[in-house]
Amino acid sequence: MARYSESGLPIEPVYGPEALAGWDPGTGLGEPGAFPYTRGVYPTMYTGRAWTMRQYAGFGTARESNARYRRLIEHGTTGLSVAFDLPTQMGHDSDTPIAAGEVGKVGVAIDSVEDMEVLFGGIPLGTVSTSMTINAPAALLLLMYQLVGEEQGVKGHQLNGTVQNDVLKEYIARGTYIYPPQPSLRLTADVFRYCRAEIPRWNTISISGYHMAEAGASPAQEIAFTLANGIAYVRTALAAGMDVDDFAPRLSFFFVARTTLLEEVAKFRAARRIWARVMRDEFGARNPKSQMLRFHTQTAGVALTAQQPEVNLARVTVQALAAVLGGTQSLHTNSFDEAIALPTEKAARLALRTQQVLAHETDVTATVDPFAGSYAVESLTDAVEDAARALMGRVEDMGGAVAAIERGFQKDEIERNAYRIARETDAGARVVVGVNRFRTEEEEPYEPLRVDPAIEAQQAERLARLRARRNGRAVTAALGALRKAAEGPDNVLYPMREALRSRATLGEVSDALREVWGTYVPTDAF
Repeated sequence: MARYSESGLPIEPVYGPEALAGWDPGTGLGEPGAFPYTRGVYPTMYTGRAWTMRQYAGFGTARESNARYRRLIEHGTTGLSVAFDLPTQMGHDSDTPIAAGEVGKVGVAIDSVEDMEVLFGGIPLGTVSTSMTINAPAALLLLMYQLVGEEQGVKGHQLNGTVQNDVLKEYIARGTYIYPPQPSLRLTADVFRYCRAEIPRWNTISISGYHMAEAGASPAQEIAFTLANGIAYVRTALAAGMDVDDFAPRLSFFFVARTTLLEEVAKFRAARRIWARVMRDEFGARNPKSQMLRFHTQTAGVALTAQQPEVNLARVTVQALAAVLGGTQSLHTNSFDEAIALPTEKAARLALRTQQVLAHETDVTATVDPFAGSYAVESLTDAVEDAARALMGRVEDMGGAVAAIERGFQKDEIERNAYRIARETDAGARVVVGVNRFRTEEEEPYEPLRVDPAIEAQQAERLARLRARRNGRAVTAALGALRKAAEGPDNVLYPMREALRSRATLGEVSDALREVWGTYVPTDAF
């Protein structure tokens, strides 16, 4: 009797040659590093070098986060990944009433270029690779990073990293949007154009399925809605007059890795194959790099449990293995205590050591795509691809990702799946170790990392000092130039950069754009 995958696809007890009857490895697989990239985007994959080991971190003040980054680098982290607090994600300064109680809680508070200077103090931006998980105000944080690089003597062409900059998934799954969809897409296109001219090595967007998966999306939904958003971004850039091969090589993606290893491996392989064909056949991309789906992976935060938190070490290990066997380009492993609070330093180190064990103590780096030709995995890859394409077709029939978002389609589909998962868990049909089976009567005491509540007052004091000593007239003039650019067709990043250079704050710059573009208020379509 078949079991069913997370996407509701049957998984047979035994697979044999009949499962791949008529299957052509030449068209379905190709060679590693060659179209359609099912087997990976590079010919040698990890046999040449391991994936980038990122650790997502950021909490409290910029100074505290800087100390954590330095320790992570000392322990062998090869790329930084910055978490920002909710006020920063929403374009609000730390001293605004709406930010009360949230400053520094889920990430680092960044109000100005001066905070960014502290955050990366002593870290050479010309050699480190930095990923910033920021969306609606992504342009502001990227420009702050560039300005700090300039102060270090690092030119724009030397900077290397990624800014998430994926606002469409905010309307679907997270809610940290600011502006309506159309001006948000215009801002995304401006980032594409700016980086091509000023920061050419920067990955201008990380199109994210991770947050949709955390909200309850199945693997098929995760890649379908993510790739549909990717198509919307490509169309936006083309409409702005850009050539596909000028910006597509810098597109990247961000996916979750669940504990269901076989379907996750199939998901990653299917996503590469779909994207390669969309870019070649629909958009006419000829540069192989434009056809490659390069992605970062994070292990599943939603799978972590506060009960018996040490069991999360086993979950994260399996999830990391799925990401590696699926061909990820970089990986963040969650700490075992993140279901309780921000990770302690010891837990973050253990998460990094998990990746290092996979890279250096196992044989998963010895060969490229070890599941190639597997009856089970190839069958699952085809099945996930078919399911994802069917969902992408439904999005297209509605007029594309933005039109479907405005109708609430993706959000509704994800919520239906999340409800199904919750019911199965409550009924015991879906086993969660330590929660609905294999429970213990008493939990061992655990002391989580706590964020100092005084941080909010400290950030407010920093802002007051900044506003007192800066040139107010220069800030006012720079914000006026930004509003004028936002009203017309000019790229807003150039006046935005000068406003930030004059020490305008993140909230002031965001408010200037709010005055022109407005804010997004969702409507319930269903």
